[in-house]
Amino acid sequence: MKIEYTGRHIEVTPALKAHVDEHFRRISHLFDGKATKAHVVIEVERNRHRSEIVVYWRNEVLTAATTLSDMYKSLSQSIAKIEKQALRLKDKVIDKSHRAKKVGEVTSSAAAVKPAPAQPRIIADRRHHVKPMSAEEAALLLDDKNQFLVFRNTDNQGISVIYKRKDGNLGLIQPK
Repeated sequence: MKIEYTGRHIEVTPALKAHVDEHFRRISHLFDGKATKAHVVIEVERNRHRSEIVVYWRNEVLTAATTLSDMYKSLSQSIAKIEKQALRLKDKVIDKSHRAKKVGEVTSSAAAVKPAPAQPRIIADRRHHVKPMSAEEAALLLDDKNQFLVFRNTDNQGISVIYKRKDGNLGLIQPK
């Protein structure tokens, strides 16, 4: 990890650099050896010690700033914020990659498992009034929307069904 230091109204001492290096060494496992660049800005104004850290990692920019009365604590808290952001980002990347399935797995599992044929369901349609009529009258009532018609046959007083066949003719189902 490459770390740049900038001091405003304060000299960046070797002790401050060692403090930052030690903290970044502890969290270096999060960055996986990828090319990482950090910029540490420290400043003192009216007895307030402000530290700002900007880390460029992968295609992301992690930033943290803290203002305290002690510079070492300020740096420690800023690095802790960077660590939290890096953990969140790394978990997000890992979760995204674990959710995705490889193409080979999807095609092989889909070919191996054949779905069982679904049992047809009986779905109740609206209730129809069965009117007494002849088969010829029922044939006249069939249209493109209705493929079949249930009626009471006036010839034998039984329930009959007239339907359109695939060959264009009409079929008649009568009870015996």
